[in-house]
Amino acid sequence: MRSQGQVRFIKISSRVQIAAAAITLGLLMGWAISMGAMAWTQYRAQADRMSLLEREAKVATATERVDAYRDDIDAVAQDLIKRQEFLEQMTEALPADVKATGTVTDSTSETTATIEQVSASIPEASALARIEARQLAYVERLTRYADVRSKRAESAIRKLGLDPRTMLRNAERAAMGGPLEILATSSNGEIDPRFERLGLSLARMSALERGLEGIPQVSPTSAPMVSSSYGYRRDPFTGRGAMHSGLDFRGPTGSPIYAAAQGTVTFVGRKAGYGKVVEVSHGNGLMTRYAHMSKFHSRVGQKVASGDRIGAIGSTGRSTGPHLHFEVRINDRAVNPRPFLETAPDVLKEVRRVPELAQR
Repeated sequence: MRSQGQVRFIKISSRVQIAAAAITLGLLMGWAISMGAMAWTQYRAQADRMSLLEREAKVATATERVDAYRDDIDAVAQDLIKRQEFLEQMTEALPADVKATGTVTDSTSETTATIEQVSASIPEASALARIEARQLAYVERLTRYADVRSKRAESAIRKLGLDPRTMLRNAERAAMGGPLEILATSSNGEIDPRFERLGLSLARMSALERGLEGIPQVSPTSAPMVSSSYGYRRDPFTGRGAMHSGLDFRGPTGSPIYAAAQGTVTFVGRKAGYGKVVEVSHGNGLMTRYAHMSKFHSRVGQKVASGDRIGAIGSTGRSTGPHLHFEVRINDRAVNPRPFLETAPDVLKEVRRVPELAQR
């Protein structure tokens, strides 16, 4: 190092060099392992989907079902009862006006052939064959419906600048549990792949639509004026340029502050510069922050819905007057809240509109 005409030398020992190299190598190996694990997870998920599609394409033929009816009509009846119970449970979790269309498997020709052969070979079992045909048609219509809803939700999520794949990955990692209840839909104890496909389609639809509900979509206050926007501005205290990471809504002290989306309150208290703050986690890395409050109307761990009151406007912290400072953060990185508040209501209204989907 040369300084004021003098030259100084800094010596780095071999031990320090080896330690630095080891740390760098460890970081590179950690990165490589994490990327490999992600790639393996995606490969397995794709392989499982392909396996299900292959099995779905190889469902029992009409001749095999005739043999099953002939061997044990009582067992077939029990299978149909289990299927019916399963369908009733599924129906309770779906909108009342469920209709469906799409490009899922169509078992119409298969079930028609089954009914004809069963009626000819075992007349007393023809009614059961018709019930089974109706159930399979119903399962396929529900699957089409769920797939259509999933596609609409994915499109809406992308319009809002988010990645639906992240929501699906988070749903797969979510904690879950409960008693083991095996659904046997055939006499040999195996699950009909059409029923399994229905379960996966409904789970995908549910994960995406839950993610949509956690997207900021309601104005956090009734105050119409945004006194300061997101981005660089002149700092009101120093007069110098500074980054403003949210939107400011000017309003009277005590005016209500609302949750912008459903979620869980994760922080209630004071933060430097923000004053009194409430933070709400919406899942998928999304969090909203409400600052400069005068009062709290929420507590940590509380579940809130869009529009629930969580506090009141004030001027606590680094503030020049009563207003709400509102932030949207993704993985703790501030993003502009305006596109969510302006775009989300219309996008979500379209998604929530139940389409008039024709039955096939």
